[in-house]
Amino acid sequence: MTSPQQPEPSARPPRPEPEPSTIAGLAEGYAAKAGLHRTHDGRVDVLRSAGGIQGIAESVLPGLVFLIAFTLTRDLTPSLVAALASAVVFTVVRLVQRRPLTQALAGVVGVGISAWLANTTGKAEDFYLPGFITNAAYILAMAISILVKWPVAGLLFGFIRNEGIEWRKDPARVKAYRLGTWIIVAVLVLRLVVQVPLYLMGGDGLAALATMRLIMGAPLYILGIWIAWLVTRPAPVEDGAQPSNPSPSAT
Repeated sequence: MTSPQQPEPSARPPRPEPEPSTIAGLAEGYAAKAGLHRTHDGRVDVLRSAGGIQGIAESVLPGLVFLIAFTLTRDLTPSLVAALASAVVFTVVRLVQRRPLTQALAGVVGVGISAWLANTTGKAEDFYLPGFITNAAYILAMAISILVKWPVAGLLFGFIRNEGIEWRKDPARVKAYRLGTWIIVAVLVLRLVVQVPLYLMGGDGLAALATMRLIMGAPLYILGIWIAWLVTRPAPVEDGAQPSNPSPSAT
């Protein structure tokens, strides 16, 4: 009696790709949450990273509406209501468009806090005070990232260039990303240097403060990100030389 034929073993399933390290995953998640995007050819999409035209409008319009309303009426309450209403309108627009609400809701919350503070103190210039606090917090966080040798520019741009966190193994790349982070810090510091004295002028400096907030908001941010991107660009690899980072999209 012959033994029953044993079934041939099924093909071994392909071995899953190794998962990225926890730190690399956190770096990628941080870059994604920071809103950075890349173009089809692996470059930073600066305009989209700033939120696109609609995102820039969402960040600019509430402050502009507040300034215009307050200049015309000299009445704080309706001016604050108008600014908050403009932020809410963007949220409704995103709902109609079925687009993510994160940025619009963050804008509503930010404008709401600013309006509450200005209404509480009765000072129109306090509408811009929370922005100073947020700006200072970013400066502190980025300075710490440089000190602990995890510069923010590396976490952001390394994700876009497909470097992951491999750039930390190359002292030249670490140095470049530290410089890129300092450039972003300089943009944030420049905002405070220009705007805080205008804030301290009270009502007399309100129009200039609001104007500087518009100019030094998204436009200056885009310029700073673009310069930091260029400064941290990997050096071209000569023919026959081995690149320090073999990633094909690291340019």
